[in-house]
Amino acid sequence: MATTATRWMCGSATTAATWTTNLATRTIHRPPPSEALAAVLTRRSLSTCQSRQRVGSSSSCVSAARHARLLFSTDATASTETVPITFVNPDNTEVTVQATIGQHLLDVAHANNIELEGACGGELACSTCHLIFPEEVMDQLPEKTEEEEDMLDLAFEVQPTSRLGCQIPVRKEYAGLKLKIPDDGF
Repeated sequence: MATTATRWMCGSATTAATWTTNLATRTIHRPPPSEALAAVLTRRSLSTCQSRQRVGSSSSCVSAARHARLLFSTDATASTETVPITFVNPDNTEVTVQATIGQHLLDVAHANNIELEGACGGELACSTCHLIFPEEVMDQLPEKTEEEEDMLDLAFEVQPTSRLGCQIPVRKEYAGLKLKIPDDGF
């Protein structure tokens, strides 16, 4: 069987992938991309989309970045276990959803048609997935990064318990959690 291998690299990704082509059957095997490569491709998808928007294209940058992130998700240990989480809208209506453990809260909201914008597609480049957490769970959340703090400085109604939904993966301990979606001022 005749095969050829092609190594390729995307942008500044430090990991290259090898594509194998079977010349007899004309099939191509593409290995799953690494996390570094997936991140580069997601950023490229978003920046390409933003460039198109500047010249008048109607494509959605949020959609492009989100789909690229989901497409290149390669976590083989992804959980199918869920926990109930309640989103409290600015008008105080509550929506309880089943959130998959390990999924980021922004993705949980989008998967359940909750109005949580996430304009940057979860790339930590905006504050539109701002959520207000109950005080009692703050010790269970991952530590805030400096980048997240900077983005929260741009958010409306920031509270001491404010976090960005794109930075918080769901954990078992969050079962029954109530998250307030602040009014975005519009």
